[in-house]
Amino acid sequence: MQTITKTRTLGSSGLEVSALGLGCMGLSFAYAPKLDAAEAVALLRAAVERGVTFFDTAEAYGPFTNEQLLGEALAPVRDQVVIATKFGFKDGSPANGLDSRPERIRQVADASLERLRTDRIDLFYQHRVDPEVPIEEVAGTVKELIDAGKVGHFGLSEAGADTIRRAHAVQPVTALQNEYSLWWREPEDEIIPTIEELGIGLVPFSPLGKGFLTGTIDESTEFDESDNRSGGAAFPRFAKENIRANQALVDLIRRVAAGKDATAAQIALAWILAQQPWIVPIPGTTKLHRIEENIAAADIELTDGELRELTEAAARMDIRGDRYNEQMQQMIDR
Repeated sequence: MQTITKTRTLGSSGLEVSALGLGCMGLSFAYAPKLDAAEAVALLRAAVERGVTFFDTAEAYGPFTNEQLLGEALAPVRDQVVIATKFGFKDGSPANGLDSRPERIRQVADASLERLRTDRIDLFYQHRVDPEVPIEEVAGTVKELIDAGKVGHFGLSEAGADTIRRAHAVQPVTALQNEYSLWWREPEDEIIPTIEELGIGLVPFSPLGKGFLTGTIDESTEFDESDNRSGGAAFPRFAKENIRANQALVDLIRRVAAGKDATAAQIALAWILAQQPWIVPIPGTTKLHRIEENIAAADIELTDGELRELTEAAARMDIRGDRYNEQMQQMIDR
């Protein structure tokens, strides 16, 4: 049985987690096929048995059903794991727009605690920055929840550098969750230097490019209509012409993988892990063998030459397609 024993600390916070976590969104939301409740609970418990201690969910994933799955699965091992969840959408639904009013944050915390069957949220992220609510109010509200013992640590997601600094001045930010991978490296320009300066950890979501960097998706792949990748409407990079154009990146990763007796997914994750010791990617999957494949990446040591080849060659590539559609792009803080 493949296990993970390496741990990492998110920034200067002291929050220690397994070197790779598990993004749980796809168990019940956004992608297809989804698991039924019993299958999802079994998968989550199998991940714990393999050493994964960091689990990421949100009220918006469902909404609400994802947190319920984690609550059922992790209650027996609650003190062995770190659970991260999120607030920030009106009534818990991204389709309804943003809502980070202090009263809403407090409501979400109490409801999430109940669904997660716990007395504390280890890491509480603002899912998206709400321009209608000053970030200082958001940080202050989470600080109150931390002081009350309901929350352990404060996090932000898809926040810009100025927002991060303003929030951090009120309540230290433990982790920033952003998309980051070999095919989305924008955080390197301003975000990563900012959080390194402030002692904030990075939790990359979609570290495998929503599955693309695994090498199992090409222009002939047909997604279920309920899958957000279908047709590229939500994620333009999954339009067939963009999948075809971006295959060169997968080919590059495969070349390095062939020399390491590894998979493309493992090399993509190993590259992220090699960037900084305070980066903890959270690949998601509905398959146990993929969890084992992913956590094995923590044991892969890329040479300086391999890292340079991946980094420099990927930087020269013209990656085609926006990562989000226009509506979703508008929710990203700049």
